Parts: sequence; C-alpha cells; structure tokens
Amino acid sequence: MKGILSIAALMGVMALPVLADSDTGCGAGTILWAGQSGVVPKVLAVTTNGTFGNQTFGITTGTLGCSPNGVISSKVRLSMFTGSNLEHLAYDMSVGHGESLNTLADLMKIPATEKAHFFATTQSHYGEIFAPEHQSAGQILAALQGVMHADAQLAAYAG
Repeated sequence: MKGILSIAALMGVMALPVLADSDTGCGAGTILWAGQSGVVPKVLAVTTNGTFGNQTFGITTGTLGCSPNGVISSKVRLSMFTGSNLEHLAYDMSVGHGESLNTLADLMKIPATEKAHFFATTQSHYGEIFAPEHQSAGQILAALQGVMHADAQLAAYAG
C-alpha cells in the first residue's frame, strides 16, 4: 500500500503544471513554498532547489514545474549575473567603470558607443540604484532600469 501511495504522490508531482517562480526557478523548493511571498520563502525555495539538485532532475524529466524545452532568456541571465556580482557591480558603479559593469552593459545590449554614458549614469545615480531598501538583485535591477527609463539615451535599453 505504501508503494502505491508513493507512486501516486510522485505522479501528482509530475503532473503539476509549470509553476516556476521567476526568482526561484523550478524544482521541489518552488513547489513546497508556492503561494508564499517574501524573502524568507524565496530563499528557502532556492536553497531547497539548489541543495538537493532537484532542478536538474526536474528539467531532465519535465517534472517539478520544470520544462525540458525552456530557453534561458537574457532577462534571466541578467538577473543571475547581477545576483552573483552585486558587490563588484556596486564598486564598479561607484567609480564609474569596471569589468562587471561592462559585462552588465553587454547583457543589457548597450552598444559600445553608449557605454561611457551608461557608466557615468550609473555612477551619478549610485545612491538611487543601491538605496538601503534595495536588498535583492531584482530590486537593484528595477532601480537601474528606472534610472535608465528616465534617461533619453538609455531608455531604449531598459528592459
């Protein structure tokens, strides 16, 4: 009987629609913490997904809210890069140049002719972009995009 219940539970999980949260991705953690909001549930979802390697399983099998046919979007790459490089980006923006800031510009598809302006703009709006209330990569990117939307030269590149 336990075997039948285990198989039924596994089939139920496998039949779940794609529920992947845009911040946490797909996986058991995303399913376990579904419907909850805030930093703590998102961190728990990401930790669960990463710690147990279930995203790989889900992507490979098309289960756990994952799709084996998904495409990594530039928005996801941008978010992943920003989250992994916050300290470097903060420093580079504060001085108005640097490798991380240049890579961010490339991911945002800012042409070489506009990079100097982008660098200067991030430097002059550093306090707005890295405001104390901006604790996550998503909040920092949103603030950066807000700054870019307000700038005539950079508005076209603010996703």
